[in-house]
Amino acid sequence: MSENYPVIGALLGGTTAMRKAKQTYLPQWPNETGGSYSNRVATATLFPAFGRTCEVLTGKPFSKPITYEEDVPPRIKEWCENVDLQGHNLHAFAAAVCFHSISYGLCGILVDFPTAGGLRTKAEENAAGVRPYFVHIHAQSILGWRAERINGVWTLTQFRFLETVSVPDGEFGETEIEQVRVLYIGRWQVWRESEKTEASGKKEWVLYDEGVTTLQKIPFVPVYGRRIGFMQGIPPLVELAHMNVEHWQSKSDQQTILHVARIPILFAKMLGDNPITVGASSAVKCDEPDGDLKYVEHSGDAIDAGAKELAALEDRMRQVGAELLVIKPGNLTVAHTVADNEAGMCTLQRIIQDEEDAIDQALQLMAEWVGEPQGGHIHIFNDFGVASLAEASLELLRDMNVDGTFSDESLFAEAQRRGVISSDRKWEDEKLRIKQNAVKVTAAQVQIKDT
Repeated sequence: MSENYPVIGALLGGTTAMRKAKQTYLPQWPNETGGSYSNRVATATLFPAFGRTCEVLTGKPFSKPITYEEDVPPRIKEWCENVDLQGHNLHAFAAAVCFHSISYGLCGILVDFPTAGGLRTKAEENAAGVRPYFVHIHAQSILGWRAERINGVWTLTQFRFLETVSVPDGEFGETEIEQVRVLYIGRWQVWRESEKTEASGKKEWVLYDEGVTTLQKIPFVPVYGRRIGFMQGIPPLVELAHMNVEHWQSKSDQQTILHVARIPILFAKMLGDNPITVGASSAVKCDEPDGDLKYVEHSGDAIDAGAKELAALEDRMRQVGAELLVIKPGNLTVAHTVADNEAGMCTLQRIIQDEEDAIDQALQLMAEWVGEPQGGHIHIFNDFGVASLAEASLELLRDMNVDGTFSDESLFAEAQRRGVISSDRKWEDEKLRIKQNAVKVTAAQVQIKDT
């Protein structure tokens, strides 16, 4: 699982992160000088297929607000307006969890309860605003765990993760410190690195703090992208990530060959040792019968081949992302998939249903922290599956067009290629029709306003 995290982190970090990775994802070719390679890295730009696809897929289920069932207690519903005590409501928090599960394949929700120092009763805790809250645990922060089968169910008995806390530094400053939190059933520990000791010459992890909890279970719920086992998941778009790296490399090669092709080389043959002046008002004299002076240019065949390969690779990447939206054969709607025991759900619908179940478990843990009998249930919109790959990929392109990352003309061409628009239609003609339609709409709006 974790072997995929570096490439995913670099792709999500964009051009800056990919350039920083240098030879990890952009090899230096044999006989390529260090200066040439540095220039190639400095001018490379990322086509953000992986990150953009994760964003678009996350936007599908969260295009509509999360709905609460009637069994959600009023105070828990109120807490969900600031579910993580950092200003995020449950909808925004769940969207971030969804993005992380799609991109990294695993994350989780920790239902924490702040240490109520000096507060002795529930009334005092309520008055102080002390209550349970959600913490989004990223895949990269999970260090390890132990689990046992209890009553036939895999249950965490230990959970270790890395977290960062801010501590005061001087009168005005703050310093961020990394620490490891270890959760056990009914208790917890915090470990921090010590200063280097003279004996060992290195830092060591030492117990910094510990305590007990009233909840007799570890309040962590995993959320999977593609589950392969308990607390084990792989990114559903991992192949797209590797294809995006391939595109990064191929695009760099294409930029290099374009640079070479755009600068013709002046070739001189048997012109003697006299200096040559090249310019619009200059002439070169040659006394040798076989002398020659000309520009040598690239034929352009490799440029065309490279451009076609990049376009084909971009199309394959779009299809890989679109596959997560395609309902399995024989099922055209969510109602059909539910009737068929969900066997035909598209991959994204399955991911969303798993996250919905995880949030329900987290709400139950929140209820158990404060003695509520149940936490209730929520519903995430999931009626976004499509019947074919062509439809799914067109939806992705449409979302990119709305965001301004895909042109109107390219969207028209892609829709035409998929048979959605007649092949007889021409973009220039359609552009005029769109302009005429916009004029009619504007005139109608003016007329309504006048009346």
